Order: sequence, then C-alpha cells, then structure tokens
Amino acid sequence: MKNLFLIGFMLISSYVFAQSEGYKVGDVVKDFSLKNVDAKSVSLADYNNAKGFIVVFTCNTCPVAKAYQDRVSALNSFYASKGYPVIAINPNDAGAVPEESFEKMQALSKAKNFSFPYLFDPNHIVTKQFGALKTPHVFLLSKTDKGNVVEYIGAIDNDSEGVNPEKINYVQNAINDLSTGKKPTVSSTKAVGCSIKWKKG
Repeated sequence: MKNLFLIGFMLISSYVFAQSEGYKVGDVVKDFSLKNVDAKSVSLADYNNAKGFIVVFTCNTCPVAKAYQDRVSALNSFYASKGYPVIAINPNDAGAVPEESFEKMQALSKAKNFSFPYLFDPNHIVTKQFGALKTPHVFLLSKTDKGNVVEYIGAIDNDSEGVNPEKINYVQNAINDLSTGKKPTVSSTKAVGCSIKWKKG
C-alpha cells in the first residue's frame, strides 16, 4: 500500500513538474509553424518588421479567456502597428472539449472579427515548449540579434473580472518599457484563467 502511494505521488509530481517546464524570462524562443484559422501556416519568421510579439495562449470556451477577447483584440489594434502583433494560440484538446475544434475556432474568429492569427496547436507541441498552463497565458517577446527573447510572462492585467478600479496593464506596461529601451519593470505575474485541457494518452 505504501509503495502504491509512493508511485502515485511520484507520477503526480512528475506530471506537475512537466507542465511547469517551458520558457523563462530571458530565454530565446524557438520558431514554430502552426495552422491559422484561414488554413495557412503562420510562424514568427513571417513577421519581418516585427519588434516583438504578444503570444497569447487562449481558447473558445474558458470564461476568463472569453472575458479577455476584446482586450486581446485591443492590444493587437494598438500595438501591431508599433511592431508588437498578437499571435493567439489555442492549446486545448478538441477531443476533450469539442467546442475547441478548429471549425469552432474559425467561427469564433469570424464572429469576433479577430485581426490577428488564431493558431491551432492540437498536439500541444508549442504549448509545452512555452510552458503555458492557463488560458489566457501571455508571453511577450522582443526580437533581438540572438532571436526572439522572452521579456514578460503572465497575465494581461490584474482585472480578470473587469471590475478592478486599480487595474494594472502588465502587458502594455512591459511593451512601453521595451519601447523606451528598458527591460519591463514587472517581468512575470501569475496567469489567471482555466487550466489547459491536455490530450489524454
């Protein structure tokens, strides 16, 4: 009985550890290629004039992710022209949640008039590379001579319910710092949202 408990604890511990691995602030991100809702592949290398990227792991169904959809669109509307476009990635397994299917992603993108890529990561390959755990979960990158470097990881702001009168716009502040040649004053926060729905087996 004790051995079974120990084995179970080790399996749970290894799973939690595996899901906490991924990029840290200062790491160089490996480029990737994922299918967009327009059925075309998108990679970071496609953006020759970008100064960086707002990579957002989000989805169709999470209430928190849905609450942030307009804010993500606003980030892209304001910062894409300044060199920091949004790249949205759906990390969820459609087998576990049918509403996360590619077709449902296409419908959501059309209904919300997304002006940014909404990419499908059905096997969690890019999600695991980044170490994303929630929807939404943001990774702000800056393009450097070394490659695309992680500058900030965490939440978009501290107002997931849209009621905080003292809202702090973490992503905006981080980009504004980078735009003045400084490192973000706040480089990491806790992402608040739904847990990613992983493929079983």
